[in-house]
Amino acid sequence: MADEKDEAFEATYHRGPVILRGPMIPSDTSTGNLLAPEADTDWLHMDPWRVLRIQAEFVDGFGALAELGPAVSVFGSARTPRTDPMYRAARHVGRKLADAGVAVITGGGPGIMEAANCGAAKAGGKSVGLGIELPHEQGINKWVNLGMTFRYFFVRKTMFVKYSRGAIIFPGGFGTLDEAFELLTLVQTHKVARTPVVLFGTDYWRGLMGWLEGTVLEEGNISPLDPELVMVTDDEDEAVRVALSEIVR
Repeated sequence: MADEKDEAFEATYHRGPVILRGPMIPSDTSTGNLLAPEADTDWLHMDPWRVLRIQAEFVDGFGALAELGPAVSVFGSARTPRTDPMYRAARHVGRKLADAGVAVITGGGPGIMEAANCGAAKAGGKSVGLGIELPHEQGINKWVNLGMTFRYFFVRKTMFVKYSRGAIIFPGGFGTLDEAFELLTLVQTHKVARTPVVLFGTDYWRGLMGWLEGTVLEEGNISPLDPELVMVTDDEDEAVRVALSEIVR
């Protein structure tokens, strides 16, 4: 009996890099499981499969943008109407960036994003839209000539940061604020190369900047913002100049 038990532990089963012996040896095989008919599709919604989808989004995003060249991101509200002065300003910014030979990257939606894409596309430039899967998302606007829709916000934000050398942030809501603080955090903690950030619209951003440079700074919770990297302006040409400062020297 003892010899039989010893023999059981001598048997070795290899499942990829894992070694299994004795009672740990399975009755199935990986190839058999792969080829077996599967009636239950719950695995599609399990975390291991999500990891593969996340990986695929990174691969697709890197593949689509790797040869884009120098680019500036333009953020802002999807709700800005075409009659709003900010829409006209964003369109002007998109055109000026394209004239400088720089790609314009937006979230691909309507409002400010559409305006910047429109300016870039009409100037014959690279007009990029990185959309996001949302319940009420209106899809990629018609002025995008290179577009991709993402499932995951964090993958999408990685693309914005990786492929942009500057950012112009127009008035917007939670999404715009999220993108603004993401960039400001990375810039202040030196996690990215020098990336100038322009907040366009002094009236809109005055309260936020006053709170950051007042209450938050005085409490010792942040370091002073680098004025060469973070600027608030109402001048479209100045916004473009600052956003391009790490590209055009």
